[in-house]
Amino acid sequence: MRRPVLSTALLLPLLAGCTSAPGDDGGPAEGHWRPTPGTAWQWQLSGKLDTSVDVPVYDIDGFDHDRATVAGLHDDGRKVICYVSTGAWEDFRPDADEFPAAVLGKGNGWEGERWLDIRATDVLEPLMAERLDMCREKGFDGVEPDNMDGYKNDTGFPLTGDDQLRYNRLIAELAHDRGMAVGLKNDLDQIPELVDDFDFAVNEQCAQYGECADNQPFVDADKAVFHVEYELPTERFCADSRELRLSSMLKKYELDAWREAC
Repeated sequence: MRRPVLSTALLLPLLAGCTSAPGDDGGPAEGHWRPTPGTAWQWQLSGKLDTSVDVPVYDIDGFDHDRATVAGLHDDGRKVICYVSTGAWEDFRPDADEFPAAVLGKGNGWEGERWLDIRATDVLEPLMAERLDMCREKGFDGVEPDNMDGYKNDTGFPLTGDDQLRYNRLIAELAHDRGMAVGLKNDLDQIPELVDDFDFAVNEQCAQYGECADNQPFVDADKAVFHVEYELPTERFCADSRELRLSSMLKKYELDAWREAC
């Protein structure tokens, strides 16, 4: 999630890191984009979108932006990631009323948001499929599914690591079936089991919590790790990020346009 202090959890300008494999089936082995380590990025989820940041990857809110915005970023040579929450309910989304009360758990630390019972895939799979259909129809290249580590939090449900693995793989499959790349958000403990299912990682505050080396399986697999810190100055993490080949930057918690890249 856009990380408050309640849970644990990157930027080198490398245009060549934006690659796309040829293919015609949109499956996980080929046919969709897969960013490589060190690929520079911008992550903006609030405020008026600033499209002037000279980086090859933008990560923006899937609901808040239309197909024309995505197309404009494409015209500027950018790949675009669709931010959607897949592990938490948000009362401000247009599909909020479609989630039955039985799958809504405790708050996740952000106003208007509650954890979802990810065991209820009969309910959640079609809802998430609709969200990813939206991302595809708007032309996004990839998906950042948020709140992918509920089993490590106090959700109000007895979620297990196996529950999380099944759900995260389901989300990855839904994205791949639609020809889009998909990133693993945080969930560091399950990276060894999930690195083959995901095309990149998105991490918050691994430097602050001494966890950045846990992302190494993604780098070893030639997959980007998009990383932000919120509280550490860049001099505290950028050197290590370069050594680890992470795509790191400093952002504000509200994830507006401001950034300080490594």
